[in-house]
Amino acid sequence: MMMIEKMAFIGAGSMAESILTGILNSDILPKERIYITNKSDKERLAFLENTYAVQNNEDKNETVDGADIVVIAVKPHDVEAAVSSISDCLTPDQLVISVVAGVSTDTISKTLGNDIPVVRAMPNTSSAAGQSATAVARGPFAKDQHLETALALFNTIGTAIEVREEDMHTVTAISGSGPAYVYYLVEAMEKAAVDAGLGQETAQDLITQTIVGAGEMLKTSGLDPAELRENITSPGGTTQAGVEALGKHNFQEAIARCVESARERSIELGKKK
Repeated sequence: MMMIEKMAFIGAGSMAESILTGILNSDILPKERIYITNKSDKERLAFLENTYAVQNNEDKNETVDGADIVVIAVKPHDVEAAVSSISDCLTPDQLVISVVAGVSTDTISKTLGNDIPVVRAMPNTSSAAGQSATAVARGPFAKDQHLETALALFNTIGTAIEVREEDMHTVTAISGSGPAYVYYLVEAMEKAAVDAGLGQETAQDLITQTIVGAGEMLKTSGLDPAELRENITSPGGTTQAGVEALGKHNFQEAIARCVESARERSIELGKKK
């Protein structure tokens, strides 16, 4: 793993903030060594500086100068301009990590115009709680040490796994966007509970712990999801009735379409840059 003395963020949106929060909570790098900048939103930069005591610098060149790791965390349509604005200031001794949805390492490398090592990562916003599921893929100039550095970095804010870059669109649709699907499910369960007469706070507490507990069982039991589901689905019981209702309303088809739509959008974003 590379030694990290300075880290720079190009982009200061929700993903950058989630990663930033996870890094600070993990104590792998002091806040004084983390620098942030964005295209033009001074108010947002001031907010992050005041909230996390990181270094706010509107000058992108100064932000990335001497940074061991430069994290590109901008919108896909802003990536070309953002990368171009710092390309003259980067050297092959630095590592660029892109968390831009849909945009390939090859695209970023060509925009940089140098043999800069680039690693592509797709974390999710659960990184703020140290529970991100992050997929990592190496670019054409990234060596083993760069991949190891990226994996080690994202393992501090959850679980990081190396994948082939061609799988990143699917990863984006599954784990990148996945927390939103879970929150949407929770919203629906809460509404159903409240409509049935349960108090809002009680419903939220019970459903939240149910989601946490199910996740922990998936992680630690050694059983696959089908086995876990079958273990609590007694013939003729309440769980069976609920699962059958989901089947009648095409639950699996809806999830499949959800993932397919998100994957297709990731591909489109990569083409638009």
